[in-house]
Amino acid sequence: MLKILRKLLLTTVLLLPLTFISFADQPPDPGGGGPGGGDLPVGGGSPIGSGLVLLLSLGMGYGAKKVYQNKKRFSR
Repeated sequence: MLKILRKLLLTTVLLLPLTFISFADQPPDPGGGGPGGGDLPVGGGSPIGSGLVLLLSLGMGYGAKKVYQNKKRFSR
């Protein structure tokens, strides 16, 4: 019984501060005059071109690997 109470107390002590940390606050004012009002475009200034190419090439490689494995397995 004492072990169960110790585990419960330890869990409570470790997890209780997480509830206070996880309270969200309002985001800061962007300062622009609306969408596209600042120096950045509407979608933001993050480049997605190279990341998109990387994601597509990894997906095509994974798909080719799966096709090769299935072809090899069904040919036996």
